[in-house]
Amino acid sequence: MKHPYLTEDHDIFRKSLRKFLDKEAYPFYEQWEEDRIIPRSFWQKMGEQGYLCPDLPEGYGGSEVDWGFSVIINEELERVGSGSVGIGLHNDIVVPYITAFGNEEQKKRWLPKCVTGEIITAIAMTEPGAGSDLANIQTTAVLDGDHYIVNGQKTFITNGIQSDLIVVAVKTDLKVVPKHKGISLLVIERDTPGFSRGRKLNKVGLHCQDTAELIFEDCRVPKENLLGEEGKGFLYMMDKLQQERLLVAIAAQVAAEDMLEQTMDYVKSRTAFGKSIGQFQNTQFKIAEMATDIEMGRAFLDQLIAEHMAARNVVTKVSMAKWKLTEVAKKVASECMQLHGGYGYMEEYKIARRYRDIPVASIYAGTNEIMKTIIAKNLGL
Repeated sequence: MKHPYLTEDHDIFRKSLRKFLDKEAYPFYEQWEEDRIIPRSFWQKMGEQGYLCPDLPEGYGGSEVDWGFSVIINEELERVGSGSVGIGLHNDIVVPYITAFGNEEQKKRWLPKCVTGEIITAIAMTEPGAGSDLANIQTTAVLDGDHYIVNGQKTFITNGIQSDLIVVAVKTDLKVVPKHKGISLLVIERDTPGFSRGRKLNKVGLHCQDTAELIFEDCRVPKENLLGEEGKGFLYMMDKLQQERLLVAIAAQVAAEDMLEQTMDYVKSRTAFGKSIGQFQNTQFKIAEMATDIEMGRAFLDQLIAEHMAARNVVTKVSMAKWKLTEVAKKVASECMQLHGGYGYMEEYKIARRYRDIPVASIYAGTNEIMKTIIAKNLGL
């Protein structure tokens, strides 16, 4: 399908990226899954080819292109496998915090290495006792001379093992009411004293995506690493969550399209009772239902991406897309596995991996229940 926000330049870029991924990603993805990590060498190759942070200004090493190029990168990486989600997080979630709220010194210090892949980024919001309820995080940062002393723990952190630069949500004011006004963002670097990583978490899916616990014990962070202003962290996170949730919707849509394509090929080639299983009415109805849901999802998503690129406020629609497209993807995963029969339960078939990888999309970046709450509130309820 031709996306309305893409031009011939985008098409050329997609073909180039696909050639790169055919050589550097597809042949190795299963090994990455077994190793439970994507090697840093792949990040550096992405950087060398201009596939990291392409929308950054040229002065920081970027290509200064529109966000449509980032959409293409996320779509093509998702076709390889959902475990590549950490690259999209780096490009389109974490680095934009630095671009939007960092000062010039911070941008010059960090952004060029984010483009080359020398620096891998992460963002640390979630804690063992605080997920969607960000106002109640417990990690504290107390100013002591030229440093903040940070104490607390974060969990479920994407890129948690490999990250060199982590945007951390902390409480700098424990007394302010309402609580969210006491949240700030600190950028904590790899070798900062008092910062350590816990275990790499063993997840149901997304095996090659490194997810970890982060621990801060009297961690001394230079006050120059404060991102933006003290007390504005919650507002900064709310501002950037729109794009994060849009990324989740894009990944879910592409995953659903990919699963349907795989299943179409399978039902045409697999025979039972003397004919292909694609000739059975039950199969045809299931395929027709999925194809319709997917086509409608793509139309809504493409319109939404175009509006986001035009800098419109699409918080309500993004929340709709995030919950609806992830739920559709989960349904498609289940139906497609069923249509594969016993083979769908075998690891050598990609549908088995998709079935494991998809469910978390309805949980991270704000649960789908939170998305419905946002929609209802914005509708005036």
